[in-house]
Order: sequence, then structure tokens, then C-alpha cells
Amino acid sequence: MPASRKHRRPPPSRTADPARTAALEVLRLVRTEEAYTNLVLPSVVARLELDTRDAAFATELAAGTIRRQGTYDVILAACIDRPLRRVEFGILDILRLGCHQLLGMRVPAHAAISSTVDLAHAKAGRGAGGFVNAVLRAVTRRDLDAWIAEVAPQPSGSRDERMEHLAIKHSHPRWVVDLLDAAAPDDDLDALLAADNVPPKVTLVARPGRAEVAELPGTPTLYSPYGVVLDGGDPARVLAVAEGRAGVQDEGSQLVALALASAPVEGADKVWVDLCAGPGGKAALLAAIAAERGAGVLAIEQHLHRAGLVRRALGGTGRLPGVLGLVSADGTRPPLAAASADRVLVDAPCTGLGALRRRPEARWRRSPDDLLALVPLQRRLLASALELVRPGGVVLYATCSPVRAETFDVVSSVLGSGEAVALEDVRPLLPGVTDADGPLEGTAQLWPHRHGTDAMFLALLRRGEGITAGG
Repeated sequence: MPASRKHRRPPPSRTADPARTAALEVLRLVRTEEAYTNLVLPSVVARLELDTRDAAFATELAAGTIRRQGTYDVILAACIDRPLRRVEFGILDILRLGCHQLLGMRVPAHAAISSTVDLAHAKAGRGAGGFVNAVLRAVTRRDLDAWIAEVAPQPSGSRDERMEHLAIKHSHPRWVVDLLDAAAPDDDLDALLAADNVPPKVTLVARPGRAEVAELPGTPTLYSPYGVVLDGGDPARVLAVAEGRAGVQDEGSQLVALALASAPVEGADKVWVDLCAGPGGKAALLAAIAAERGAGVLAIEQHLHRAGLVRRALGGTGRLPGVLGLVSADGTRPPLAAASADRVLVDAPCTGLGALRRRPEARWRRSPDDLLALVPLQRRLLASALELVRPGGVVLYATCSPVRAETFDVVSSVLGSGEAVALEDVRPLLPGVTDADGPLEGTAQLWPHRHGTDAMFLALLRRGEGITAGG
């Protein structure tokens, strides 16, 4: 054997950089443990001790890859000679990360391919690295727009072709595109789907009586008098947030709480109830407003983990002004007397299809079957709230979903039940908000592409005499 071969050293090991390693770990946790991207990212970043620059890169790489997964999978399928279902999950995650660097980030092609191949070598071996290298080189043949033109149906074709084009272009499951098409204003669907892929900026809320908006760094929100859009940085490092006097809360969620608090109520106005309080942001804002009026909020949350989040949002074990208490109970059967509340918020569990920009993994986790369980629950919760509120009191029904089955159908079921309940116009309670007409006259629908908020639906109902639970 020639000496040069006899004494040849093994090839040097390939190591993956920490930022891409973190992003891959996030994808794995989201896929295998149903983790939430925004919740698991900080722990992974902290464990790998990433600096600020690497943490920002890992965040964009992981969240962006999950958002655009549907588009990238169609492109990858065109570059691989076997079905994607036959590609190992871990390798597919690595390929998706490579696609996002090549097609969705400003990473030079040679750096994106080299670093992703290093990641494959480190995590799955040399054979995987060669496969990843070949596939990503095929991906570089076109930019994103050219790939979409290649793999998606033409948008000028039939309705079915147009919907499929939008599903691939904007990385949404087709069934979600169909539901949003039925809910979105005319000609807004493309803009709505595009907005779902724009990472939202962090919005803070100053809880009145506890914090001032001037304390919070950022730009004042357009509609909520208590909000600011954070310019950058870690919100946990903001003193008022660290002390619990302010919190992180989308402006749309702030407007839900403000609408309930602003509705006119004659007579007693002391007992406010949040029937589905987890994770607690709306309850905390309502409690702060209630305290200034001599009223209080009773928070109800069935699930223990979420009840813990509510407890923290409401100030922990210490009783803050405006907090009547926290009860762990089923909102459809609250342990409260009928007609005992003056205001009730039903922030109903829903598909969350109005918050896809904030929860990128939700579009891949949900299925059409979820509506079969959620809609009956939403109807029961609204009926429970209408039984709980006194005559003359108000109920604010809200969902973080614009889907008509969760909005129009749920509210219509109550209005058509023969009960003494009236739908009142909620739009005057949203000062400055325009182009927000909901599917029922008097309801409101916020949109990410129009208002920069999650797609919150709001309906205000007032109880008359003689109402009983129904729906």
C-alpha cells in the first residue's frame, strides 16, 4: 500500500455553527413535542449561549422556515427524485432551513449551502451532507418568485387554481386559504395571506393605574391609548414589564378588553368576569381599568397551566386592586350565580387562524376537524356568559379567528334562539378604527393587513329580561 494512503489522516470533522444548530433544534421541538416557536426559542438560545447577533439569526431562520414550510416543501419536491415522505424528518428539517436561507434571507448562496451541509454532516453524517448539498444546489437554479411560477398553478385560471396558487405562494394549507377566502373582504385575500408571513413587532401595554405609556420604549400604537410598539430588544428587560405593571399584548387584544370596558352599562357596574381568562393579558388590562372605577374582575380558567399564567398576569398571589379572584373552573359551567355579573368577556378558544403571523406553527397543526369541536364549545361558552350576565349587562364575544363558523355562525345562533338578547354596534367602541366591518351588522373584524393587529373578531351583546342559557 502506498505510504500516502497508509498514513492518510481521516477527513476533518464538520461542525455546525451555533445559530443554525439552534434553529434546527427549534424545528425538531416544534415537530416532535408540539412546542410553540416563540416559547421554545428563548430557552434554546439561552442553552446554547448565543450572542445577540446569533440569537436574532436563529430566530428569523427558525420562525421564517416554519412560516414558509409549505412553499419550501413544494420546491424541494421538485428537486428530489423521491417523495418527501421518504426523506427522513431530520434531513427534511435541514433542507427547509437551507431553502429559507437561499430563498427567504439575505445569506449568500455559497454560505447558505456550505453551512447547511456542515449542519447535515454534524447531525446526520457525511452521506446526508452530500444529499443536502445536491438538493440545495438544485434549489439555487431559481429565485423564490421563479420557483412559485414554476411549481404553482397559474393565478389567472379557475378559482381552484387561484386558491392553490395562493396556498403555495403564501405557504398556507389549502383548507385554510378556502376558509380565509370566505371571511376576507373582497380582493383582500392575497394581502391577508402575505401579512401572515410578516413577523409582527412586539407590542407592549401599560396597565392603567400601574404604569404610564411614557415609561415604555417604543412608538405609540395607532388605536389603543395604552400600547406601544417596541422598537427592538428584549421586552423582559423593560422595567415595567419585569415588575408586572405592563405586559406584552397585541393591540387587537388590547382593543377587545377596551371595547368591553367602554360599553355603556346602567346601574350597578362592579362585577366583571373573564370567562376564558388564560393566559391572562386581557384579564390584567381589564382589572387595571376596573380598579379605577371601583369595580373588579373575576378570572375563570379551566386549565391549570393557563390558570398559572393568569395568576402571574394578575400579580401573583397578592390581591391587586381590581382583582376579585381567580377560579379554576369550566367556563361553560361557572360556579357563579345567574345574572350576577355586569360585564362578561368570552375570549373563546378558537382555531387561532387570525394569529398565524404570531404563531407560525399553528397553520400546520390545525385541521378542518378542529371546528367540529370548537364551534359547539364556543356556543356553549357564549350561552353561559349570557346566563351569567344580569339584565342590562353586556357580553363581549371575541375570537382570534375570522372564520365565519367561529364568528357569524356562533353569534347568529344566539340571536336566532329566541332569547332576550340584542346585538349592539361594537364599532363605536373602537375609536379611530376604520374598515373593520364584521360579518354581522354591528360586529367588528380586525385584520393584520389593514390594522396591523391579529385578526380579532368582536361582537357586543346585551342581555334583556328573561334570558336563559341556550345555543
